[in-house]
Amino acid sequence: MIMAEPEYGTAPALWHAGWYRHARALVSPNQGWRPRNARIDLMVIHSISLPPGEFGNQNVQRLFTNQLDWDEHPYFQGIRGLEVSAHFFITRSGELWQFVSCDERAWHAGQSNYRGRGNCNDDSIGIELEGLEGGDFEMPQYESLAALCAAVMAHYPIEHLAGHEHVAAGRKKDPGSGFDWLFLQHCLGAPDHYFPSLGATGR
Repeated sequence: MIMAEPEYGTAPALWHAGWYRHARALVSPNQGWRPRNARIDLMVIHSISLPPGEFGNQNVQRLFTNQLDWDEHPYFQGIRGLEVSAHFFITRSGELWQFVSCDERAWHAGQSNYRGRGNCNDDSIGIELEGLEGGDFEMPQYESLAALCAAVMAHYPIEHLAGHEHVAAGRKKDPGSGFDWLFLQHCLGAPDHYFPSLGATGR
């Protein structure tokens, strides 16, 4: 269901219980508790489209809420029954959706390892960009992503930004070569060591 935006008088808070005010909230059942004392210091950037290369059809939202019609497209047979989520999803037009509170654990990284820690879902925030693995992304997406990352970094102790390809090396390749890490760094003004392709190895 779509959550109503909570009211906080004349000056709404930017965050409320891990929900970001500028995102459209749609709650996913695919989530869980983070481990006790988890330090949320990593953002993982992904790309997704369903079917691959087709945009603007609400299928990602349906997937994350277990509402996808598996019989609608032949591609869906290969992912039938998949239960996944991300904290955020940014459409090609830059529209921002949130499915899981950032205080909770979304199911986005799978088997993963980064900065000497496994199980990246435990202490990361997952952001999906509507796009094709290795393809280009739209300027409105970068604008929404940069604003979101800045807000997350101001609220959580983020020290690392990485792609799914970096936390699940050899298994995943998104967002891929079409994603402009240097542009994101420029937008955020963050040092090189925050980014795996700009100096950090993640090992």
